[in-house]
Amino acid sequence: MGTVFEPVRVMPWTRICRVEDIPQLGARVVKSAHGDIAVFRNTEDEVFALLDKCPHKGGPLSQGIVFGRKVACPLHGLNIGLDDGNAVAPDVGCARTFPVKVVDGEVFLKPVTT
Repeated sequence: MGTVFEPVRVMPWTRICRVEDIPQLGARVVKSAHGDIAVFRNTEDEVFALLDKCPHKGGPLSQGIVFGRKVACPLHGLNIGLDDGNAVAPDVGCARTFPVKVVDGEVFLKPVTT
């Protein structure tokens, strides 16, 4: 008898907005079952998605300053990598990331199940 695999629930990508709807060096907030998700855009039009909560004191990352591939928390200046959610050394902590992609100028977010 072969291996039995449990079915995996694949969540579809959800269209959020157009890239130009997110201000360069800014963010747009998306409401989700996981909490608010901040969708960021840098000057290279790269798009990233993080839980809108700083791992240090819970500040709203969507209100932080975006520079390069990082965002600075507006409460205490903790720098978070937009691509991986990790605090930049010497700080520690991690903000949850969410899969995001751009197709033909449209931004899509993929919710996670865990």
